[in-house]
Amino acid sequence: MLIEARRSRLVLVDLQASLYAAMTPRPPNFLARIQLLVRAARLLDVPIVATRQYPQGLGPLLPELAAALPPPIPVLDKTTFSCCADDAIGAALAGERDQILLAGIETHVCILQTALDLRARGQVVYVLADACASRSPADHDQALWRLAGEGVRQASVESTVFEWLRTAEHPRFRELIREIRDLPKAGPGA
Repeated sequence: MLIEARRSRLVLVDLQASLYAAMTPRPPNFLARIQLLVRAARLLDVPIVATRQYPQGLGPLLPELAAALPPPIPVLDKTTFSCCADDAIGAALAGERDQILLAGIETHVCILQTALDLRARGQVVYVLADACASRSPADHDQALWRLAGEGVRQASVESTVFEWLRTAEHPRFRELIREIRDLPKAGPGA
């Protein structure tokens, strides 16, 4: 099944400065991939929901992400690990868009629990593996393995953007292909 922009909703889970700092080592170009994903979603009219885990203790969203998410994109606070366990977030994820794409922190906690809850609700769930992170690479890998076994699909940021576009004739193709080409390919996470 292809990922379709008209069926997608992007959920950015707990991309907060203090959590981001704890991701060592980060996946290569992690923040750049998140920013590309947000720009593509905005250009292609894919709704975005962002969450913050206990912001009183874990702080605000990454400044780079907060700047890319102007209102009316909701930023919803939670103390639950699964986004679905919070009533307001669960309601924001309901609706006619049945492909839910997850990116954020941490793969083996909030991403995993949210994905499994969404799958149980009958939604098609994609974890964007190169846009998720855990403090331990082993935890990240184990979570991806478990999610695959539970029927949760995985994709990459770049493949998602190309699936949203579907064709080089899409009016946003030239703009997004430049951003994809500009995405650093190697080096430590930034």
